[in-house]
Amino acid sequence: MKDFFDPLGLALLAAILVPNLIFALTHRQGFENAVSCPRLERWEQVGRFGSLAFLVLRLPFLPWGEWFPGGEALSLPISAVLAALYCLGWVLFWREDSLRKSLALSILPSLLFLERGILTGNWALTLFALLFAPCHIALSARNALAQRKETGL
Repeated sequence: MKDFFDPLGLALLAAILVPNLIFALTHRQGFENAVSCPRLERWEQVGRFGSLAFLVLRLPFLPWGEWFPGGEALSLPISAVLAALYCLGWVLFWREDSLRKSLALSILPSLLFLERGILTGNWALTLFALLFAPCHIALSARNALAQRKETGL
């Protein structure tokens, strides 16, 4: 079971999902996309769900293992800091709709997935993170800029 499951990945998943769940519960109307880009949105979702799944799961038939000695140990503090910064970003930007909020809350989880995948040698996580990161950041920035234009700010 140890080979299939990453308990630290589960803890990181919980840490980054909690603010999103709180947002969903307090904003029942949801988040409205100001820009529609179906192809980019589909690829973002594939990258998102793959990253979330492989943050926790390690399939033994996929290559994984530290790229260098101590990679897992190095990933622990970096992952913890990125997850904490992500949660802090939600706190700091809670009432704000801005480009900086969108960028912070899209770049931080992207970096978390990428560094965790690279430092732990989790190839599947790395590949899904490489798909997720540019799509998520681009969509977040486009939506923030479109909302700014709509509100005249």
